[in-house]
Amino acid sequence: MAGENAIIEVMNKQTIFIVEDDKVLRGAYQRRFARTSFNVRTAENGQEALQMMQQEQPDLLICDLMMPVQDGWWVLEQVRERGYQFPILVLTNLDDDATIKRLDSFKVDGYLVKRNMSLHSLVEKVNELLEAA
Repeated sequence: MAGENAIIEVMNKQTIFIVEDDKVLRGAYQRRFARTSFNVRTAENGQEALQMMQQEQPDLLICDLMMPVQDGWWVLEQVRERGYQFPILVLTNLDDDATIKRLDSFKVDGYLVKRNMSLHSLVEKVNELLEAA
């Protein structure tokens, strides 16, 4: 019976995709969310992220902008072109007006500047976006 309950619990967890090329940050985000009630999948570039999305759509996408192979801007384009409907939270160190305007054009659900955030504030923002979805 305990095994069945564990399977049901895993099935009920929301899934977050984390797309981050920095191995240390990706690991920190993954470990933090793994301690919460989320299933976590990670990718180190946009191409990997799109491959994951073609197999399974997340309940929320956390995406860096500056990455090798295919960057976060490309991911945002692909998500919108394909009509995927899940909240998107962008993590970046870019906070200039042009970046903010471009993010607005993609209608992202939120963005956080990495150097100004904590793991706690990241979890809070994810919970806020999922509750609003």
